Amino acid sequence: MVHIRTQREIDLITASCQIVADTLDFISSDIKPGENLIDIDSKAEAFIRSQGARPAFKGYMGFPATLCISVNDEVVHGIPTNRVLEEGQIVGIDCGAEKEGYYGDHAKTFAVGKISENKRKLVDITQESLRKGIAQAFPGNYVSDIGYAIQTYVEAFGYSVVRELVGHGIGTKLHEEPQIPNYGEPKQGYKLREGMCIAIEPMINQGVKEVKTDTDGWTIRTVDGEDSAHFEHTIAITKNGPIILSQGVTARD
Repeated sequence: MVHIRTQREIDLITASCQIVADTLDFISSDIKPGENLIDIDSKAEAFIRSQGARPAFKGYMGFPATLCISVNDEVVHGIPTNRVLEEGQIVGIDCGAEKEGYYGDHAKTFAVGKISENKRKLVDITQESLRKGIAQAFPGNYVSDIGYAIQTYVEAFGYSVVRELVGHGIGTKLHEEPQIPNYGEPKQGYKLREGMCIAIEPMINQGVKEVKTDTDGWTIRTVDGEDSAHFEHTIAITKNGPIILSQGVTARD
């Protein structure tokens, strides 16, 4: 079932999204060489709870942490451990929060210190692909128009789009219908309507599109060991087009 949200519901989703955006901003100074992933996760959890919310990921289908922290060739769903960040890595951090029964979801890929030009290009192109996908999220367009915009943009640079993992509707549940693939042909699938709230999240690989799951049952990584980047925004579809809800009060990227 696809939900059409009232303005009050969109406001509640926005409040949770702002907490998530502020959480990623709060921990951003800790994304540096020598920092422990569990410490970063603990700081994020404490911040979310200080805002009167709860971590949406912790306990979700058994996930043990507040953040998904995915390094280099890890695409998504990395579990924070005692390992430390190293100079030159890229790290995708996905965060969710629930407050008053409504959810927010947001992800960014960060540079750890100085990164290579190849890594920087992958991060920048992935972030731009999210912008291009969001630009297609207006009433009368289709779910596949979002994915088509993302796919055609990143493939022009020789990158590939993960197929097994997709964006999603969001509201009173973390994951709702419809699914939002990051690939596809235009004008297919569910027709977008005013009042829908969706999370768009391109996961873009430097090499091949195929991925595998680690023995921990959560961490998804590229099969060829090449880097992957991930960005996500929660948006509302309005009569005037998409509004990004997960930018926080200072409208950060």
